[in-house]
Amino acid sequence: MTSEWWRTAAIYQIYPRSFADANGDGMGDLAGITSRLGSLEALGIDAIWLSPFYTSPQKDAGYDVADYCDVDPRFGTLADFDAMLEEAHARGIRVIIDLVPNHSSDQHPWFQEALASPPGSAARGRYLFREGRGEHGELPPNNWESVFGGPAWTRVIEADGTPGQWYLHLFDSSQPDFDWTNEEVREEFRRILRFWLDRGADGFRVDVAHGLVKADGLPDWTPPQGSGSMGGAGGVTVGEDGAGVALEPAISEENGDGAPYWAQEGVHEIYRDWRRVLDEYPGDRVLAAEAWVDPLPKVAKWVRSDEMHQSFNFAYLETPWNAASLRTVIDDSLDAFGSVGAPSTWVLSNHDVVRHATRLAVTADNPQGHGLGPRSKGIPEYADGLRRARAATALMLALPGSAYIYQGEELGLPEVIDLPDDARQDPTWFRTNGERYGRDGCRVPIPWEATAPSYGFGPTDASWLPQPAQWAELARDRQQGVPGSTLSLYQDALRLRREHDLGSGTLEWLDGFDADTVAFRNGDVTVVANTGSAPVALPGGTVLLASGELDGSLPADTTVWLRA
Repeated sequence: MTSEWWRTAAIYQIYPRSFADANGDGMGDLAGITSRLGSLEALGIDAIWLSPFYTSPQKDAGYDVADYCDVDPRFGTLADFDAMLEEAHARGIRVIIDLVPNHSSDQHPWFQEALASPPGSAARGRYLFREGRGEHGELPPNNWESVFGGPAWTRVIEADGTPGQWYLHLFDSSQPDFDWTNEEVREEFRRILRFWLDRGADGFRVDVAHGLVKADGLPDWTPPQGSGSMGGAGGVTVGEDGAGVALEPAISEENGDGAPYWAQEGVHEIYRDWRRVLDEYPGDRVLAAEAWVDPLPKVAKWVRSDEMHQSFNFAYLETPWNAASLRTVIDDSLDAFGSVGAPSTWVLSNHDVVRHATRLAVTADNPQGHGLGPRSKGIPEYADGLRRARAATALMLALPGSAYIYQGEELGLPEVIDLPDDARQDPTWFRTNGERYGRDGCRVPIPWEATAPSYGFGPTDASWLPQPAQWAELARDRQQGVPGSTLSLYQDALRLRREHDLGSGTLEWLDGFDADTVAFRNGDVTVVANTGSAPVALPGGTVLLASGELDGSLPADTTVWLRA
């Protein structure tokens, strides 16, 4: 295992409840992951990132943690985690786990102790409890809004039965924010980091990494009109009135008009402290930031040499399939991250966004976080969406840096549009009375065997979200070893990426192509992507990889890799 592996790694995101179910209860689990690691080794990835599997009431899909050092029984036990980790390492696969430091569950022992303790106590000092405003403290301490809609404050009932202090929750009321000015909080997370590092975890993806620190005095703040559409732990979410609530507004270095609870300079000292903890351990452990911050030069602050190793490139994920836009975001990404000596990352899908086999070809407005369903407009034909997604993936995997792959995209899985109303579980669906579909469509359990119960997701027909009949034709066993299948495309691209050292290469733009074409050289590989509607001429060379069939030219929505 090479040093600084994360600079060029292909990292596969596992959403545990939807990956593989070992016990047949319809919920994916750690033992299920272990049973399928051979398939991931064959795919050619370097690491897996697991969304939360900690003890949790699951009010926010595990991002409400009640015990940071144990496994929720829904997913198994610590012994199951250890077995999974050992098997992954035996196959040369590293394991990154999610960490949620901005807030805990209200069922966390610390918060339960805080509720039972008086104002001013040490127990309450771990969270952001404050006195209310108004004559009798009946008003919230400030005007901050929750990402999930409504006030970001909830008032507690004190032990004597009277209304008392308020506590801050930037997300749901069941997710109270920690007070990161409290040294006890900082020491607790050092302990949590070491707990998982001691077990052998290779690093952490840090949820809401732009949060944690709030401006002194917790000043009132009103988002400006037209705030950007950035999201966070759950992408752009919606309020109780159905209005969009942006987790992170557009922030520029020129005006500095950001929210007083996002991207505060104090977060960087926390991550420098964490980096020192990780550096105590052998094996090149990593920190990856989920920092929904704009513009890219500001994101790069999270990955300076003494802080985190990677930050997700949401600007790239949100870029449409358009040559000019892609060239711009690729240049901006390489410049911003390169300026601090960090690799750029690239990603097209995750557990919070419409799968790119659908999203990149949607012809109607599709705001992040709204999701898609039967009433949505502009849904592409599957073949059209898949063709564009394959081309986008082939382009992404040729870029220098590190790439993230979301489970099931290697099978060409589209967004599941036709989930029954009574099956939907995303809070967005309920908060908007069914006006917005939310994220369930990208979280449907994935298919492994075409004719098995639950398409091989588990040993029974149980599935926490219903799987469409289309899963049979897209199941892994139908695609394995089939030339031209999406699975084969991913396997070939990841193999060639390693063989030609594309992850550590240098991008050189090529001239002589029309405005709808993205063309560059990375090492000894020439990459040409046609984002337009008309075929374009192919340069000379041996075809190493093509996302679609070639007929003397490069068709629309197709990417090719060539070697001179």
